[in-house]
Amino acid sequence: MSYTVINPATGAPVTEVAHLDVDATDAAIAHAVRAQRDWASVAPADRARVLRRFADAVDADVEHLAQLETVNSGHPITQSRWEAGHVRDVLEYYSGSPERLIGQQIPVAGGMNVTFHEPLGVVSVITPWNFPMTIASWGFAPALAAGNAVVLKPAEWTPLTSLRLGELALEAGLPEGLFQVLAGRGSVVGERFVTNPSVRKVVFTGSTEVGKRIMAGCADQVKRVTLELGGKSANIVFADADIERAAATAPYSVFDNAGQDCCARSRLLVQRSVYDRFMEHFERAVQGVRVGDPTLESTEVGPLVSQAHRESVAGFLTDDVPVAFRGSCPDGPGAWFAPTVVTPERGSRIATEEVFGPVVSVLPFEDEADALHLANDSDFGLSGSIWTSDLGRGIRVARGVEGGNLSVNSHSSVRYTTPFGGFKQSGLGRELGPDAAEHFTETKNVFFASE
Repeated sequence: MSYTVINPATGAPVTEVAHLDVDATDAAIAHAVRAQRDWASVAPADRARVLRRFADAVDADVEHLAQLETVNSGHPITQSRWEAGHVRDVLEYYSGSPERLIGQQIPVAGGMNVTFHEPLGVVSVITPWNFPMTIASWGFAPALAAGNAVVLKPAEWTPLTSLRLGELALEAGLPEGLFQVLAGRGSVVGERFVTNPSVRKVVFTGSTEVGKRIMAGCADQVKRVTLELGGKSANIVFADADIERAAATAPYSVFDNAGQDCCARSRLLVQRSVYDRFMEHFERAVQGVRVGDPTLESTEVGPLVSQAHRESVAGFLTDDVPVAFRGSCPDGPGAWFAPTVVTPERGSRIATEEVFGPVVSVLPFEDEADALHLANDSDFGLSGSIWTSDLGRGIRVARGVEGGNLSVNSHSSVRYTTPFGGFKQSGLGRELGPDAAEHFTETKNVFFASE
C-alpha cells in the first residue's frame, strides 16, 4: 500500500510513499529494541558526539530539507529554512544532555541512597502534518540523548522531511535501527505503537479526539504518554496596550503557517473601549499579509496542507457567521484560503472550536475580569498572549489565564529550551527545556547499606 504525496500549492503529485503494515511495524520495533540495548551502553560523551554529528548532517542538508517541506507542506521557503535550521539547533541543544543526566545522593540512616536515570527503551513519536520537522525533533532529540531508540511515524500527508531525517541519521553514524521513520496510517502504525508492549512511551501531537484514544490505549499497559493536543488560544488586547503594534502583529499570531498551528491565537479579545480603533489598524495589517507561491522569498503565508483540509476550514464559515473583512490569496489550483476575520457571538461554534486555518474570531470584552472569563471559557488551554502596558496586569492575567504557554506584548512564546504545559483538553504539555531528557528515563533508587 502506498500514498501519493500532493503539492498543496499546485495540486500536482510529488511522489509515492510506501506504507508499512502491522507486521513490518512490529519488525521495526523489534529492531529498535536490539539497537537500544547497545545504544544505552555507549558512554554519554560518545552519545553526545553522535548527536552532534547528526546536527551537522542536518545543517549540511538545510536547503534540501527546506525545499522538500515547501513542496510537501506548502510552507513558505523562508519558513521551511528556519524549520530545518531549528531541527539542527534542537539536536545541538540536546546533545548536551547525555552527560547531564545526573542522579542524587540522598542521606539516609544505615547507608546511602543513590538515584539513576535509566532509559525507557523504545520511544514512539507520532507527529502531525503542520510542522513535520520541528515537532518531530522535540521528541526524538531528547529521547535519543537519554539512551532510547525512537520509532517515528509522520503524518500521512507530510512524510518527506521526516524520511529524509531518518536517512541523515544513518549518514551521521547513528546505529541501524536506533532511529527509524515508519510511514503509514495512524490506524495501523500509530495504533501498533500504542499496543506493542516493547514501546514504553508514546509522544503524540495532534487532535484532542485522537489524543484521548491514545491515552486510553496506553493506560492498558501503564505506558507513558506525552500529549500536545488542540487549542483555541486567546490574544487579549487591553485598552492601555500599544494598539498599533498589537494590531500589526496580530495577523502573525494566527495566520502564520496558514493558521495551521495548535498555538494559534485564533480568538482575538479586544477591550471594547478601543475595539473600533484596533479593528481599523487590524484590517490594514491583514490586507498586507502576503499569501502566495511558497517558493518565493517574499511570501509570508502559503496554502493549506490539502484540499480536504481546505474544505474542513471552509465548513466553519456558514451563512450565519459575520465576516468583518478578508485578506487575499491566489486563484486557481492549490489549497488556497484567504486570511479571514469574523465577529461571531460568544459561544458560537467558530468562536469555540478549533478551525486550524487562517480564520480569527474577534470578540470584545469589558474589563479584566470579563477578559479572563472569556479567555478561559474554552475546553482548551494551550497558549495565548496578553497586550498591556501595565506590568502588574500582565502578571495577573498571565497567572489567571488557563494556558500552558503564554506571552506578554508578543505573539511568540514556543521555545525548545523551555517547557510548556497544556491545560484542560490541550493535553499534558511539552517536556522540553534543560530537563527534557529526564522525561525519557525511569528514575531508579538504590540503597547501599553501610552495616
